Amino acid sequence: MIPIKNPLVSIVAICWNRKDVVRESLSQISELTYPNLEVIFVDNCSTDGTVEMVKNSFPNVDVLCMDKNIGVSAYNFGFRKASGEYIIILDDDSYPEKGAIELMVEKFQGDALLGVVAFDVRDFKDYKDYNEAYTIKTTNQSQQLQNYLMSFHGAGAGVRQKILEKLGGYPDEFFLYFNETDLALRIWNEGYKIESFPDVIAFHKSSHVNRYSKRAPFYYTRNLFYIIWKHYPVDMMWIKTLQVLYYVFYHTLDQKTTVYIVALLDAIKNYMTIRKKRKPVKRHIAKKLRIHLESPFLMYR
Repeated sequence: MIPIKNPLVSIVAICWNRKDVVRESLSQISELTYPNLEVIFVDNCSTDGTVEMVKNSFPNVDVLCMDKNIGVSAYNFGFRKASGEYIIILDDDSYPEKGAIELMVEKFQGDALLGVVAFDVRDFKDYKDYNEAYTIKTTNQSQQLQNYLMSFHGAGAGVRQKILEKLGGYPDEFFLYFNETDLALRIWNEGYKIESFPDVIAFHKSSHVNRYSKRAPFYYTRNLFYIIWKHYPVDMMWIKTLQVLYYVFYHTLDQKTTVYIVALLDAIKNYMTIRKKRKPVKRHIAKKLRIHLESPFLMYR
């Protein structure tokens, strides 16, 4: 089959009460050079005028409005709405480099087993200052990781639409965090690859709010249990569960906080629901797509 020169590409992002950030991101997206593009923003019931701003300032953007904030599962509404052969997943505060989509399409069309093109997501401050030296450095680092399977950064990734249609997108039960890892495990298990390309670039203006709240450690910790219970072979599942339990109790005492215990109790409460969704991945995938189990307990000390 001869590849279509410029197949339709859909950009899907979600937003919640970040009107000024969304305006900045959409301004950058409007300058992209790819000629066949649709943009879908899913609003998680914002109250700050985000929807009105998008409709007034960016009339070509398709806005889907949720009745309440449903977290990352709002992406799934955008995925189902999207008509593109490839879907670019963005945060509300991220955007591709001007020529990134052309390069992404080229990567997909050159490899039928490539399921996800993971963008090189850089800090937005580098937008006018990225250079070849940085790209070479990133390439060398990528070669050192060739023995591992990778996930992707939700602030910049291209996915084949047919994969999302088959696998169902992000998990509804996660709300925030580890949703990319959940999907990555399923994509690898389906026989597709996830690869990072240092020349396919996105820029991200990350928020610092969660660094000072208990929301992030709660969802990271709870969802880590969900990942283990849903996807790991049974012996690995129990070993990893015991490891994470140790971290919960150790860091609860060390940091003098209750957030990890609260997350554990919420995970246990929902255990049977997660069990019903359990579909273990192949053993080599569970071993090679490595998750640093202690990371949720170290980021927000």
